[in-house]
Amino acid sequence: MRRFRSAGLALAGMTEQALDDPAACFEVTTGAMLPHGCNCVTPIEHTRREGEAFVLIDGYEPARGQFIHPRGADCREGEILLQSGTRIRAPEVAVLAANGVAQVEVAKRPSVTIVATGDELREVDQALAPGQIRRSNDRALAAALAARGFNNVELAWMPDDLDVATKTLARLLATRQVLVLSGGVSVGQRDFVPAALHALGVQEVLHGIAQRPGKPMWFGIGPQGQVIFALPGNPVSALVCAVRYLLPALERAIGLVAAAPVKVVLADAVATHPTLTCFVPVHVRYDDDGRAMARPQPSPTSGDFSSLPQTHGVVELAPAAGAAPAGTIAVLHRW
Repeated sequence: MRRFRSAGLALAGMTEQALDDPAACFEVTTGAMLPHGCNCVTPIEHTRREGEAFVLIDGYEPARGQFIHPRGADCREGEILLQSGTRIRAPEVAVLAANGVAQVEVAKRPSVTIVATGDELREVDQALAPGQIRRSNDRALAAALAARGFNNVELAWMPDDLDVATKTLARLLATRQVLVLSGGVSVGQRDFVPAALHALGVQEVLHGIAQRPGKPMWFGIGPQGQVIFALPGNPVSALVCAVRYLLPALERAIGLVAAAPVKVVLADAVATHPTLTCFVPVHVRYDDDGRAMARPQPSPTSGDFSSLPQTHGVVELAPAAGAAPAGTIAVLHRW
């Protein structure tokens, strides 16, 4: 049979209808319920209309079940749609809304204060006297946090003075859940941050990591469970420690499932260190075979950061003798 009488319309949003005449058909729109008694859908372009009937065009043979989206094909009753620890993006919102989930339990992101330390620091819009620099680390760290969705962030500053540092940190520990300090953690005469934190009852977990840059990093836990990351003051060091330790730690703390490591291929050889893990800025592009090729763009020192905007992150290279050759597969930590 190739000619079918039109029995009516089945539109999206209408209740299910029934077709009990094998010589008839329904006109249906995308999203409509399939009328009971129908077993396939034929695209309109494969038919021609003759009065109140539709005729299949010559050579077209419809198949049973074609262009039908069966109930339960997308997901079955009782299936887990979103695992705990899933980041809510556009696809997750679509799934929640389509399944009638108007409210969902989410993690509350912690309150964070970024504290820039140093007598030499001035505001971004201030003119500089000899020996002074503008506050860039705290802004960069705030941007890195915001890019991961941590927006409850405040900025603060304190001088290289133990008494002032202790009072400032005491006030912040009383009101904030996470402190991120920049500078004052090395072994200089005026690096007072570890001493100030110790005086406030903060338990030191680590001070110093066998890596370059970022070796002086400090981490501790406050008396009420506050989390303190004290990062080096050199800009590259601070950003490296942020993307390698700070950001992953905060994401795990709110329950996010850790993403699989992103791996790239070194496009050129790059120096390593026999006892230190090295983090090297790289520019990533894809070759004709679809491989992510990372071209090293090492900074002259950890205080030189003008070239960082031309990079996508840093690769992590384990301690080794000699250089890591081109073709080495390395983990990429994106800015």
